[in-house]
Amino acid sequence: MPDSISPTGTPNPKMTARNVSVYYGDKKAIDNVSIDVDRDNVTAFIGPSGCGKSTFLRTLNRMNDTIPSARVEGDIKLDGEDIYSSAMDVVQLRARVGMVFQKPNPFPKSIYDNVAYGPKIHGLAEGKVELDTIVERSLKRAGLWEEVKDRLTDSGTALSGGQQQRLCIARAIAVDPEVILMDEPCSALDPIATAKIEELIHELRGRYAIVIVTHNMQQAARVSQRTAFFHLGNLVEYGQTTDIFTNPRETRTKDYITGRYG
Repeated sequence: MPDSISPTGTPNPKMTARNVSVYYGDKKAIDNVSIDVDRDNVTAFIGPSGCGKSTFLRTLNRMNDTIPSARVEGDIKLDGEDIYSSAMDVVQLRARVGMVFQKPNPFPKSIYDNVAYGPKIHGLAEGKVELDTIVERSLKRAGLWEEVKDRLTDSGTALSGGQQQRLCIARAIAVDPEVILMDEPCSALDPIATAKIEELIHELRGRYAIVIVTHNMQQAARVSQRTAFFHLGNLVEYGQTTDIFTNPRETRTKDYITGRYG
């Protein structure tokens, strides 16, 4: 990693990654990446398709564990705790570090049951009244309550694409996570639904550490305070979003931002 990259983006990071490499079989997909995830800001990962940004995102809650050929080297910590330690409960880790995927994936259950699912399996609610409170609070935080409060028994899959994505965000929020990872959460959505998700990200900032992978550079500029540029499995540059977009240090970053490749 070039000396010009400072991984210590914040004096009080929520997550730290040091010298992380990811392999799929013999193929190295991520090469020696070090980065901090800010506790109070939105961090965007940008870069061309196949550059490793989504692969790296998945290392932050061990989603790569589900791929038999995947191997992760290096050190990733959540509040100083090694998430790849044998003592780490992966189910609990994924409750603490929630994920919202590219394509909305509500369960084939009611809107209510989609949001209640996590709190039920993690034992976060004493009874129906407490569960009702969690569901309402999560849907409100996801900006969906007013649209669905009178049809909580309807199937989550009957909602529009943008509503489904906000339902998935509500589902992630319901287990009271500390970090929310978003893997291109707007790529399947129309501009109006995208604007609602971006507005929601602004509202959630500070309550959760948020990392978003996006192909859309304008979106990264709008929603994030820190941006990491990935290229060919390497972290090329990481810094304040305004600096990355207006005064990048690295030639490769400048070339990507100005549309010379990607």
